[in-house]
Amino acid sequence: MVHYLKNNIRRIRYITSFVSVALMVVSLAAFATKGLNMGLDFTGGMVTEVQVDKNLGNNDLLEHLKPKLGEFTSVTHSDQEGRWIIRYPVPDEGVESPDITTLLTGISQNVDVISNSMVGSQVGQDLVDQGGLALLISMMCILGYLCFRFEWRLASGSLLALIHDVVLVLGFFALTQMEFNLTVFAAILAILGYSLNDSIIIADRIRELLVAKQSTPIEDINDQAVIATFSRTMVTSGTTLLTVTALWIMGGNALEGFAIAMFIGILSGTWSSISIGTVLPEWLKLEPKHYLPAEVDSAP
Repeated sequence: MVHYLKNNIRRIRYITSFVSVALMVVSLAAFATKGLNMGLDFTGGMVTEVQVDKNLGNNDLLEHLKPKLGEFTSVTHSDQEGRWIIRYPVPDEGVESPDITTLLTGISQNVDVISNSMVGSQVGQDLVDQGGLALLISMMCILGYLCFRFEWRLASGSLLALIHDVVLVLGFFALTQMEFNLTVFAAILAILGYSLNDSIIIADRIRELLVAKQSTPIEDINDQAVIATFSRTMVTSGTTLLTVTALWIMGGNALEGFAIAMFIGILSGTWSSISIGTVLPEWLKLEPKHYLPAEVDSAP
């Protein structure tokens, strides 16, 4: 694998860069035409906490409630055995609100409604505004750090790789119309940190090689930097993917969106750091002189 990588790394970097650009275009088109299918965390809805028979599980409740309450119904376990929190959309105007007790009587002998409340659309709008602000602030902080740590040509590759990862995740959720909720948004913020770390490792190696091998072309330096960090990247990404896969399989409906977003983000973050993070500085003519001390003219 390593021998193949050494012989074909430049071709891999260029091909994956074009693939990344194509995927970004598709994702942006899907996001612009379909938009995100915002979950109840953002749009508002009903939240009911109930106590039912202890032998009932998450899938039992969902199979029974989704046909009556709608596709976006979610059920999460509360702090006690047999107690569940049910979230479902507010019925359309003129439609009578369903009685949860009546609905659950068919599968549970004992049904006790602990609480029933409505999350208004204003709260949902506040979450959208605060979430967007959090994403903007995190991106600005990352931009400031990259500008401080690296020369702008090298920093631009890491920044575009971050944007690429976020766009791909948003494009996937727009294309599939899966529910976009707070857990998915949390995954996007986690992806930013994960992808940034991967990009910085490679960019730092490129910077070292630029100073150490000033006569070497930037294309060769980027190849050497990717090969030098490849084993570390594969071990980190592989172990993280195993954890996320376990969450996807074992986490149930509540963590499905989070796990899928993380899975896509880790994969895209790995190849974008290798492709976009190295190819863009080449296009911007990054050279060793950009990291060498500036000569001072001592003439009077």
